[in-house]
Amino acid sequence: AEVRTLTGHLGWVTSVTFSPDGKRIVSGSWDKTVKIWDAETGAEISTLTGHSGWVTSVAFSPDGTRVVSGSEDELVKIWDAETRTQVQALTGHADWVTWAAFSPDGARVVSGSD
Repeated sequence: AEVRTLTGHLGWVTSVTFSPDGKRIVSGSWDKTVKIWDAETGAEISTLTGHSGWVTSVAFSPDGTRVVSGSEDELVKIWDAETRTQVQALTGHADWVTWAAFSPDGARVVSGSD
């Protein structure tokens, strides 16, 4: 197996996963950012900013077009992975979000917190 180091976050990386097609990687960090990477080259494609707390969880939608992120700021954010823009911010948690994921059909998001 090939080992590659993705360099760019300024804090601990708390969550990382591949896109469904394996061509991209998404990561979340204590630096309050979400980054999308080219899985083959390791190059940073984009940095998604908007969380005011550590990003604790990231995931791609099943079709790879969206990213969900959960954060210490008690928000779950949905991002368009192609345009790299925030689509929606979901509120309702009373503490930091520890996990966020898409449903298998991509129509819903589930999240958990302390």
